[in-house]
Parts: sequence; structure tokens; C-alpha cells
Amino acid sequence: MRPWLPLIVTWLASPVLAGDLAFVTSQNGNALSVVDLERAQVIASHDIPGAPAPVAYDPRAGRVYVIAANTGRLHVLDEAGLPLAQADLGEGAFGLAVAPGGGIYVTDWFGATLTRLDAALASVWQSPTAAAPAGVAVSADGAMVATADRDADAISIFDAATGHRLHQVKTAGAHPFGVTFHDGRIYTADVQGNSMSVIDPVAGRLVAQVPTGNHPYAVAFAGGRGFVTNQYASSVTVFDADTLEVLDEVEVGDYPEGISALPDGSAVAVANWESDELTILEADSMTIRARIPLPSGPRAFGVFTGRQALP
Repeated sequence: MRPWLPLIVTWLASPVLAGDLAFVTSQNGNALSVVDLERAQVIASHDIPGAPAPVAYDPRAGRVYVIAANTGRLHVLDEAGLPLAQADLGEGAFGLAVAPGGGIYVTDWFGATLTRLDAALASVWQSPTAAAPAGVAVSADGAMVATADRDADAISIFDAATGHRLHQVKTAGAHPFGVTFHDGRIYTADVQGNSMSVIDPVAGRLVAQVPTGNHPYAVAFAGGRGFVTNQYASSVTVFDADTLEVLDEVEVGDYPEGISALPDGSAVAVANWESDELTILEADSMTIRARIPLPSGPRAFGVFTGRQALP
């Protein structure tokens, strides 16, 4: 493991943070950018060594969690970018999701496990997944947690409190990666299937398949619509959240990956790895609201937006 290096924090605007924030990892640039979503601009930049990629923002706790992909080091920051804690999770550490009551869930790509860490980063439980777990997501009520097990073409569904695996469900397409819960169902982007799988987590069965663009990566919801980033198509597939009807495929930036809804549900934020920008896409009109330049290689794999709890 590399020795821990202090974070270098650069304020680009007023240090008074806005209510709606995004925390975007740039893997090539070894950086974490804090974005004011209301002003559509970067307000701070933080140096994080080791190719940061996965990220999870917990606005209620005022915590940001980032994993450096090259080392598996977990960095915990406050909303001003100041380091609070760090832990070496191993080089397979990848998917991140905020746990109810504080702490996180984290997948281990090489070890094929899902671990629940509490707010002090102590292990609560660890459970086996299928091969190469990538994304991880938590249900709205906090009762279930799911992993996208890429090399097994499957979704594993767990009891969030105990880590007991409830179901393992085959996806419609190959290599599921980003995964999310919405309205009681699980949605996953199947990278090599050019499709999205829809799963009933209670019954533990596949209920629908939705076509996407080339190499889908992650899924988010805003304004009654679903949005899937398509890496190779430089686009986002938009579908009706109720009927699953595909409405459009919208060009965003080059190689879009991470996607997360704005707190008010009016738009989604898309991290475009090759064009080095964050695109804000309106949910209703499906037009571009803003393009925000970022350090090289933004990925932002995880839920990276939220409304800061202001005094």
C-alpha cells in the first residue's frame, strides 16, 4: 500500500457551500471536485492520489466517501473537503453506497464480498456475492441492499441488517454494473447486453428488460423518468419510470459513466469521462442545462449528489 498523502484542498469560489452539492471523482486527474448544483460550477477541488473513482455522498451525516481504485484506500471527507478518516480496504474495494444510520456498504471486486461498515469504519458484517461485484444500492426503506455481480451476470439481494442473502437473480443482459432501487424495484445497466434489467427484489425474479444504447453503465431517476448512461454511444437513454417505454436517447458528453439525480428531481448529473465535464440534463425537456468542466477522467460511480443539511 502506498503511504497516505494529505489531501490538498483548493477553493475555486466562496468556501460557503450551497445547499445542493455534487462530489465528482476524476480518476485520471486524481481529484475530487465539489460542484454547486444551483450555480452549476465547481467550488472546490481536492487532490486524492491513487485514481479515485467510486463515491458516495451522505448529506445527512455531512460525509463523502471515496475509494482510490489503484490502492483500495477509502477516504472519508467532510463537505468542505477536509479529511476525517481513511482505511485500507484492499485493492478490490469498488462499489460504495451509504448505509442507513451512517456508514457504508462496499463491494470487493476480487474477493467477491459485500461488507457493511459502521460510521467508525468498523465491520458490522461481510457476506459473499457472486463473481466481480461492481455497483451496490440500498432500498428506500433501508431493508435491502443489492450488488451487481458483473462476471456472474446476476444481482445478489441481501437483508441489509444481517447480510443474509435473500436472492440471486440472473440479469437479462451480460455484465451488470451500475445498480439502483426505485419504487420497489431494482434496475441494473447490463454493459454487454445493451439493455437494462428490472427485478422484483421481494420475489427475487426478473420482470422486464429495456433496450439501451451501446455499453450502458449506470441508472438514475428524476421527474418520473429513468436515465441510463451509454458509454460507447456518448448518450443517455431516457425511459418512462412507470411504463418502461423508451422515450429518447440524448447525446451528452463523451463516454458518460456516473449518473445521479439532482435533489429536487428536476434533472440528472452525468459524469463524462472522455470529455472531462459534468452534464446537467433536464428531466422534463431532455435538454442540456449546463456543462461543467472537470479534471481529467470524471467517473463518479455511485450516488454523488444531495442536499446539504444547512443550519
